[in-house]
Amino acid sequence: METRNPSDARVDQFWTQYLQVLQRFRIPEKSRPWYRKHVEGFLDDNREVRLREHTPETLSRWLEQLGRNPAIEEWQFRQKVDALRLLYAHFLQTDWAKAFNWAYWLNGSMALEADHPTVARTYEIIDQTVENAQTPLGRHYPALFRKFLAVVRIADYASNTEKSYLGWINRFLRFQKNRLPCDAAESTVASFLEDLALRCKVSGTTQGQALNALVFFYSRVLEKPLGDIGPYQRPKKPRRLPTVLSPREIESIFAALPPKNSLMIRLMYGTGMRVMECVRLRILDIDFDYHQIMVRDGKGKKDRSVPLPRLLEAALRKQIEWVATLHERDLRAGLGSVFLPNALARKFRNADKELRWQYLFPASRIAQDPRSGTARRHHIHQSVLQKSIRDAARRAGISKRVTSHTLRHSFATHLLQDGADIRTVQQLLGHADVSTTMIYTHVAGLGGHGARSPLDRLNV
Repeated sequence: METRNPSDARVDQFWTQYLQVLQRFRIPEKSRPWYRKHVEGFLDDNREVRLREHTPETLSRWLEQLGRNPAIEEWQFRQKVDALRLLYAHFLQTDWAKAFNWAYWLNGSMALEADHPTVARTYEIIDQTVENAQTPLGRHYPALFRKFLAVVRIADYASNTEKSYLGWINRFLRFQKNRLPCDAAESTVASFLEDLALRCKVSGTTQGQALNALVFFYSRVLEKPLGDIGPYQRPKKPRRLPTVLSPREIESIFAALPPKNSLMIRLMYGTGMRVMECVRLRILDIDFDYHQIMVRDGKGKKDRSVPLPRLLEAALRKQIEWVATLHERDLRAGLGSVFLPNALARKFRNADKELRWQYLFPASRIAQDPRSGTARRHHIHQSVLQKSIRDAARRAGISKRVTSHTLRHSFATHLLQDGADIRTVQQLLGHADVSTTMIYTHVAGLGGHGARSPLDRLNV
């Protein structure tokens, strides 16, 4: 009779208990065998280290090495990280696993999409874009789609504007059953806008975006400008006051942030940068001597400088040192290139592997460039910050609607409350017109433009 090795029984018990943890955390049954395979792969790659002897450093090195393989898709990488998170933080319950920055490895692995603003229009591969199009305009009218892309890019419209216009044109075509009315188009456009208002109940601002897209399409692409579209009138743009957080609320959000994202979000509030401006920062944009940060290619394709918060200088120097170490490891692995727009890539042939051009906040893994297919380490995805801010606001118990842009509103309002000149705030925010900045004067007082309620005078 064959006797069973006691060690085999302990191994079986180990996996049984691990699968129970997966079940407790509602991991789908079909995914549980893969979670086990991920843990087994980690153990096979680290045979010289016992399971409980691993440290944050050994785990980070393994994840870094894993992240340099662009063949591993985003969901696969996240699943591997999650398998180890459940193993160490909830099954083995090691002390270091509670403080380990799992969020960085889970959320920082998101790859940039092919239409992401960073890379969408740097490769002018219009024919390839038209060939792969799955939208009504691309499928039924490829020549017009090609002309639309050429016209909107020659005019140097923003990438997000191109996506918005294309979305409305495709929606208009679906409304017309993929027919493109050229004669008497005004009545058809009016019917579309009426449908948006009455059936879809979209806001006036959204109706205006749809009309702008169709006016552009007919005048610049079809070269048949729209005439009078009847009784339809552009809705008035609502004048809304921005949501602003108090300094106490800002501090409570900072206290609820995970360590890795804390620096980025503090930097956004301390400088008034937009979320895309923050994630796109490169090492060369940080000027410690003049205590300023250069914001390149901001909204409206404008550069500007913003103050470098003294409180964050030490943390930023430490971040640059960490990026330098990571970049050196990438170079030794035969990687280390970073995305550069075409003009810069042609002008500075070897700049893509220089440290100064590396992103200040890189992604946690190497990913293929969605356009060229080159394996690169892009910047962290902006949705990581957006989600982190929402989660921190919820944990802090703030009832206001808090987004990444709320930090920018708060930055401007707090500057005005501290006595900053309105023109200075305008320049720091990058507004083309001071009237845009003036909206913050309405919330810089003590509510109601600083007026005191008469109720506060009564002894009731």
